[in-house]
Amino acid sequence: MRAVVQRVSWAKVEVDGEVTGAIERGLLVYLGAGKGDGDAERAWVLSKVLGLRIFEDEASGKMDRSVVDVGGSLLVVSQFTLYGDVTKGRRPSFDAAMPPEEAERAYEAFVRDARATGIRVETGRFRADMKVSSLNDGPVTIWIDSARSK
Repeated sequence: MRAVVQRVSWAKVEVDGEVTGAIERGLLVYLGAGKGDGDAERAWVLSKVLGLRIFEDEASGKMDRSVVDVGGSLLVVSQFTLYGDVTKGRRPSFDAAMPPEEAERAYEAFVRDARATGIRVETGRFRADMKVSSLNDGPVTIWIDSARSK
């Protein structure tokens, strides 16, 4: 499972002109599931997202606090293109991405597990044409890949 995580002042996602999810201070999480990803990969990525110490503490101004520590929220947006492979040619291959039906279950499980921690979680709409807007704070953008956890 892969995630691109951005620290944001605000973020929102729209589908057909309707806002399906919006947050203030927190993390915009683009989430993709790969073939073979399961519960362990999902749990590892979620723990990394929630534990990232990328918010500044007031005393030292250093990035030392997590989204949980600062009372922030998550906006989780499905993003199968995180598995795009451009090794050969210029058109991305998505062969490593999990099939859509399985990926939707993995995405929903990630959202469910995140909500179970008590953090506020907003979402996009799986397999929809989404328009995502955000104000990246920093900017801070982190790449998380469960394949690197091994």
